[in-house]
Amino acid sequence: MGVKSKAAVAILVLLLFLGSLWLQGSLDYHWDSCLKGYNQGNTLHQLYNSSVADGAEGPQVREGCPGQTFQVSLLLSHLLAAPTSTSDVLLQPYLSSWDELVRFMEALGPVVGIISKEIKTKTSIIRQLALLADGNPEAELGPDIHSVNSVSTEAGAKNNQEASQPTGAYHSVRSMIWIELNRGVVDFHHQTDSGCRTLLRLHRALLWLKLFLEKLAETPVAGRLRSPSELCREAYQSTLAHHHTWFVRTAAELAFTAMPERGFFFRLVCVQSQEELSSTLTRVAQAIGEVYDRTQKALEENGMLNLP
Repeated sequence: MGVKSKAAVAILVLLLFLGSLWLQGSLDYHWDSCLKGYNQGNTLHQLYNSSVADGAEGPQVREGCPGQTFQVSLLLSHLLAAPTSTSDVLLQPYLSSWDELVRFMEALGPVVGIISKEIKTKTSIIRQLALLADGNPEAELGPDIHSVNSVSTEAGAKNNQEASQPTGAYHSVRSMIWIELNRGVVDFHHQTDSGCRTLLRLHRALLWLKLFLEKLAETPVAGRLRSPSELCREAYQSTLAHHHTWFVRTAAELAFTAMPERGFFFRLVCVQSQEELSSTLTRVAQAIGEVYDRTQKALEENGMLNLP
């Protein structure tokens, strides 16, 4: 079979794979008319830069990479802004982290970029639910909302930036869980379009990307750097694969063969060497890990790690 034929087969199988990628099918795309993703802009860059100036650990990440849609510094800024002092995760920077991760995946080409459409749908669901909840006066009664708001203010968030963001009931992961449990939105036996179920799917995908970035940051083994496609497949096998059928797993691993070579990631992150790539991606993976661990704990405490 020729190269073109193999590529055609891979794309066909990938399309089938994407249909069931997120477990038991996709949610409707009518949610895409939701609230647009917010832009934290200079405020979040200042948060990151001040953390470096104050002696925070981690390498200096280049603030801007000309000519690229994906910006690793912006991703890191969102991730650093998400955790709160209350062991919670703010949904505004969490969703914006996903916006930037979507740009990362889209930069890898159409094969991987198609997956980002499903992620966009899921972030849109949570943003839309936030709008609906904030239209209900009772939605303002969630726990720790005022304390979370004060943390956001102390971090330097601007009122005009918060106007279009998840606030109130959906201001954070824990406040969203609280309000949906109390309103009976979450069903532990049947599929629902709840924010908690949607968050769980994003949460699983976040672990996959975290492990992939960690593996890209690895130093050579026996003088050899493994290919990104091999690393992505390995990360998938230890994360999302556990939730997929044999057919979906097979299709996914075939799709990963179209992953760009390592040199592409140097350009994408604006570095010149594997050492620089390792430093940058290690910092990003650590920030993802903090967000992931907090979300994992919140879901686990409420018995939501296996929502249908």
